[in-house]
Amino acid sequence: MSMASGGDPEAELQAAAARFQAGDAAGARTRFRALAETGATGTRAWLGLAAACRALSDEAGELEALDRTLAIEPRQLRALLMKGDWMDRAGRTRQAASFYLVANNLVPDPARVPPDLQEMLRRGAARCADYAARYKTYIRERLSGDAASADEPRFALAMDILFGQARIYSQEPRRFYFPELPQIAFYEREMFGDWLRTLEAATDEIREEAEALLADPASFSPYLEATAGQAVADDHGMLGNRDWSSCHLIRNGETVAANAGRCPRTLAALADAPLDRIAGQTPSVLFSLLRPGAHIPPHNGFLNTRLICHLPLITPPDCALRVGAFTREWVQGRTLIFDDTIEHEAWNRSDQMRVVLLFDIWRPELTATERTLVTALLESIEAYDEDRA
Repeated sequence: MSMASGGDPEAELQAAAARFQAGDAAGARTRFRALAETGATGTRAWLGLAAACRALSDEAGELEALDRTLAIEPRQLRALLMKGDWMDRAGRTRQAASFYLVANNLVPDPARVPPDLQEMLRRGAARCADYAARYKTYIRERLSGDAASADEPRFALAMDILFGQARIYSQEPRRFYFPELPQIAFYEREMFGDWLRTLEAATDEIREEAEALLADPASFSPYLEATAGQAVADDHGMLGNRDWSSCHLIRNGETVAANAGRCPRTLAALADAPLDRIAGQTPSVLFSLLRPGAHIPPHNGFLNTRLICHLPLITPPDCALRVGAFTREWVQGRTLIFDDTIEHEAWNRSDQMRVVLLFDIWRPELTATERTLVTALLESIEAYDEDRA
């Protein structure tokens, strides 16, 4: 090539760009291509060539120039967006989305790139949203005749995750993690035996004992309280907050005699429940009160070797518990059993209090040997702490 600017690649690049700006896309294409082949200006001449080819509807030339650009610089933002546009025009929507998504992920703050690139990023994001909507519609229509897909909550969640409408939640215990346990938010009541049927059959009697305690406000205290000699994290303003209150019959494995003595039928109904008995630590059995308008913020529990059970006793409307991606309302007499090491939150949007009997049990997947080992381990940890207090 005979460079019109005395062999200066930068001057030749500017000359080619000037031709393009003046409307001579064909002349610019010739100059950009000759300069690009020399490699003297990196990706800039290839990008210029891609723009000139696009102006001339030279689809093959544009694609070649973009591919050459990305071969040299795979994270070249403008080239990624232009290739997304090329794929979009060709009707190759999934490929287009891949280039748009990579480009948008490279720019956490679009305000820091030139205005024309900001517009390209916005257009790419809009096209991705359009592709996603059409994709979801297509898939759902294809499955519309499959009755099995409509009412299966786990499959519905898998669909929501696939479409980016739900996130994946996993066990994140704050104290102890036991590996290879299933990631189940809510356990179905049918998985449990006679002990649960016995408990639920006693709902009315248990509620009567709870109501007797509710008549004595001193029986209830904030669920999260400061403890002398031990720091307690203020979980989103719930420390000392009476909106979430409790009356313990058993606390950290120790019977609270004053309250337990007033609730013999409640404790009798729990006699056969697989409570996770770990000296000085578990179980806890309590009446949990959530006042009108209260909200327990998202949080995670301590041990994934147990499950938390709620036997609903006083259940106004607009009260619910979210565990991971699933939300359930409390229904009087129907126990909710869930893994509290998966992020969860609860709310009472009614004008009445909500009361449940709350207690913890061993996870059914643990063998008898594993329960023994976990108990020994956690009791050893507690003994170590006490010996060095």
